Amino acid sequence: MTRVADHFSKEELQLYCRRSDLLAWVTVLGHWGIIALAFTLVAWQPNILTVVLALVILGGRQLGCGALMHECGHGSLFANKKLNRFVGEWLGAAPVLYRLDDYMTSHLKHHREIGNQEDPDLHRYERYPVSKHALRRKLWRDITGQTTWKITKGQLFANGILYRDENGRQRFSFKNLLVRWYRPVFSNLVLFSVLAALGYPLLYLLWVAAYFSTYMVCSRIRNLAEHAAVPDLTSMDPLKNTRTTIPRWWERFTFAPNSVNYHLEHHLVPAIPKYRLADFHQALKRKGLLSEADICQGYTDVVRKLVAA
Repeated sequence: MTRVADHFSKEELQLYCRRSDLLAWVTVLGHWGIIALAFTLVAWQPNILTVVLALVILGGRQLGCGALMHECGHGSLFANKKLNRFVGEWLGAAPVLYRLDDYMTSHLKHHREIGNQEDPDLHRYERYPVSKHALRRKLWRDITGQTTWKITKGQLFANGILYRDENGRQRFSFKNLLVRWYRPVFSNLVLFSVLAALGYPLLYLLWVAAYFSTYMVCSRIRNLAEHAAVPDLTSMDPLKNTRTTIPRWWERFTFAPNSVNYHLEHHLVPAIPKYRLADFHQALKRKGLLSEADICQGYTDVVRKLVAA
């Protein structure tokens, strides 16, 4: 198993693990600035072309919200612990209907158990490669909202917002909605209220539509790019069970927001902030550690690997 500490000094790793509140705020404000531009585009020129473009951008940015949640959950975005918590909960997780603690409980187990059957995310990528027909079927479920509803419904049941009574009938708990999901509810109310105050309340429907379509497509491709059809999924070595993808410029707005594409580097050293992963990637290359790693040039290459010959 590859040990980064065998190739980097303690001082070198400390440099890559440095956190910067300034760079973190640049990331967060840039992320939400792109969201604002997507809404502005449709407000400026409301037509089918701008709506489709906005849906693609917003789907990628919703994935980017998940990336912010992920970084803050690891405590690696801001130097300030409280800022990591606040941004991760309110500007990362809540807008896309997640709770930071729920996500990190599962995600940290994924880091511990990657390479064996205890990995909670294994079911998402263990059966790849698949046929073209099977992949198209999955993407169709994503773009038509079926996947999002299935996942959201599971979260509602997990938090007791939906439940079944003694007769097996599905019930809704408004109390648990307020107690368990007050951040997702409040953050989306704020987003709607801001758009309404600017005179464009209907633009919020773009956020909802993207959440039930393009977001899940971006999320699936990103997730599969990380661990599906890798050299050896059962290996404990990240160089064999994890992939990094070098995105094209437009893929940074869809499948790879906020440097989420440097997944191998993240598994090797989870404490490195996203804004230093590209430099760490180059350092790994210079030391020859990526010579046999699975590095894809763009997500088109990833899709080719996902499809069985």
